[in-house]
Amino acid sequence: MSRRGLAAVASVLDQAASSATNILVLVLAARLSSASGFADFSMVYVAFSVLLGLNMAYVGQSLVLEKGDGLGAACRSAAGFTSAASAAVGVLLAVVGLALPGATGRAFLALGLVLPLVLLQDGLRYCFSALRAPERALAADALRLVCVVAALALQPEGVSAGRLVLVWGLSALPALAVGLLLLRPYVRGSRADLRPYLRRGHLGQRFVVEFAVGNGSSQLAVLGLGVFATPLAVGALRGATTLFGPLNVLFNSANAFGPPVLGRLGGKRATVRATAALGVVLAAVGAGWATALYLLPDRLGRELLGDTWAAASALLPATGAQYAVMGLGTCALLTLRVLAPKATLSLQVVFSLLSVGLLLGGYAVWGVAGAAWALAAGSALKAGAGWLRVARLSPAAAQAEEPRRTASPAA
Repeated sequence: MSRRGLAAVASVLDQAASSATNILVLVLAARLSSASGFADFSMVYVAFSVLLGLNMAYVGQSLVLEKGDGLGAACRSAAGFTSAASAAVGVLLAVVGLALPGATGRAFLALGLVLPLVLLQDGLRYCFSALRAPERALAADALRLVCVVAALALQPEGVSAGRLVLVWGLSALPALAVGLLLLRPYVRGSRADLRPYLRRGHLGQRFVVEFAVGNGSSQLAVLGLGVFATPLAVGALRGATTLFGPLNVLFNSANAFGPPVLGRLGGKRATVRATAALGVVLAAVGAGWATALYLLPDRLGRELLGDTWAAASALLPATGAQYAVMGLGTCALLTLRVLAPKATLSLQVVFSLLSVGLLLGGYAVWGVAGAAWALAAGSALKAGAGWLRVARLSPAAAQAEEPRRTASPAA
């Protein structure tokens, strides 16, 4: 297998390891905790997930667009900013934890103490992506998975949420140490410069807005559907979406590790050819996965989703169509992220809000099946608009909008 092929495999496996870590953490926490304890842990984990997404958008997505000489300095700067920012937010969380009463307060206090460890460990993935060394990210994240599962498995039943958070956070130390050791050869002799992250106009600011709109609209859609629909309808949509989790791993891998590779292809034509081919592959994989799920025997389906399978399986054609066009849309946004990163914000805002309206309107007219097909329509419209924007982007404009690295001084 070629070097590029090995890098692609390592990228997908790394994203799979990261996703598996998040899933297993919640599963183990649920098995070890009481109902109230898991509720406290879940609140803290949601807060962490939001902070993780913000760091990914502000630091990670801008870092993977860096190119040229001095990537080591850019990675050192990104790691330095993540460390400083997470420490500051950790202090605020600790203050909040001290102010809140009982187990909830202790859980947030624990998150404040370990936040710099877990955010920096996760952020190193984007350094290795920018450096085109995903196998190093895989090594660190695989170790993270092993350590956190082992650490949580050793905890007694009925353990408090605060202790779980501390154990979860401290278990990142081995992976963080390995990640920093693997990064050291690339950043030796460079100096961190945090000023670009504080300047107005930093690309990460736009990516944070995209993240906030995308996540906010999806949460708004769920809340809105929960007001108008029955719990069975919400559960059916959630269940059908859960079955397509492996495709989310592929989409996230493309977003995390695609820009550094595409940025070195040179020019709009080569980039579009590569992303269009990738989009066709992802769409085919989505359609194939949907077909396999649709043909799954009911007995196996019930083992996966229990009583939710009957309602969720009826939505598989619509959800499968949604994920097929999501593959095309992901690659359209990936193309714009590389060639014209400022062009993605308007698309994300408009079509994220449109999807909310389509979801609620589809349910009002055709029930839960209508909501599922409305989501597929929204994803198709977003993909079409993304590729139309790519087609209208002239080579000269792409070159003008292409992000340029600001050299950091060497030590």
